Amino acid sequence: MKPPGTPLARKLAARLTSEGSIPVSEWIAACLTDPSHGYYRRVQSIGKTGDFTTAPEISQIFGELIGAWAVEMWILLGRPPTFRLVELGPGRGTLMADMLRAVMRPAQDFHPAIDLHLVEINTELRKLQKKALDRNAMWHDTIDSVPAGPMLVIANEFFDALPVRQLVRSTDGWRERHVTFADNRFDFTLGPVVDVPPLEPAHLKAKVGDIVEISDPARALVATIAQRLRRRGGAALFIDYGPMASGIGETLQAVSQHQRAAPLENPGETDLTTHVDFAALARVARLAGAKAWGPIPQGVLLTRLGLHARAAMLTKNATTEQRRTIEQACERLIADSEMGTLFKAMALTQPELDGTPPGFDAAPVATPTPPS
Repeated sequence: MKPPGTPLARKLAARLTSEGSIPVSEWIAACLTDPSHGYYRRVQSIGKTGDFTTAPEISQIFGELIGAWAVEMWILLGRPPTFRLVELGPGRGTLMADMLRAVMRPAQDFHPAIDLHLVEINTELRKLQKKALDRNAMWHDTIDSVPAGPMLVIANEFFDALPVRQLVRSTDGWRERHVTFADNRFDFTLGPVVDVPPLEPAHLKAKVGDIVEISDPARALVATIAQRLRRRGGAALFIDYGPMASGIGETLQAVSQHQRAAPLENPGETDLTTHVDFAALARVARLAGAKAWGPIPQGVLLTRLGLHARAAMLTKNATTEQRRTIEQACERLIADSEMGTLFKAMALTQPELDGTPPGFDAAPVATPTPPS
């Protein structure tokens, strides 16, 4: 590994020289959200010229279908005359812009009810979101400052970037994995035996040397959302990548310019993510009083929401090249070899919901008919 070269690397090296080591969770938090040098504080990382591409950037169909989901969910909730529409980590605003455009015609009374709130810490991305959205919105650093009231929460590829603790099974208990700095390089090491939060049943099968990952921030956020849904009503839709069930093993990875990178290299200049433990988040949500639905594969959700019908609308008058582009984008979104299986969807709802969230049963949802 090269000697620390980024501003954050030098800052972390000084901290570790003083403290000895820090948990992996603190390393991730510093790399992504350090006030001066954190990756998500200053980098416009989405798209072909960035480090990764998200589903809304692949095709407008993704956002249009999520917009259809939001309208159907709003109807199922009894058409509240005012509700908070909240997106966590809105990126460049592409998803929300596509959502709102998709529901202009089929749900005229949906738009006046929207009170739009975006949770985003990147000031440059806030500017892009404001430009992309032709309506008033409020921005927040966390969901805690979103006003009380019924809400629909959308989070696409948000939970994968929340810090995780890496716990290693040892002969004398669980030890937390740390990051240290020595010989002019960052490296992993083991901390002392620690008390651990409640583990999932699968974690208890870990053998000596195995790693399990627990995201305290993700659990806390889901508990907060679930409690608000229980008290004030509403629903949430989370789409991210991870397994159907809790498991054992390390999933921490770094990405730079669409290529895998080393998680301890160039802190502050690479994206760090881990797989989302949907089963753990569903358990937390239920304990907090909400209903949890799923997870189901992203490909299943989008197919049930009408992806093929919407693609047919778009290709009806398209050129051969345009048709090929649309078909390739749809393949990326739903194919097992692409995003269709690795990515999952989970919904939370108020406990007294009378019905099933759109897409989480086998019934198709009406296809949106936005302007092409």
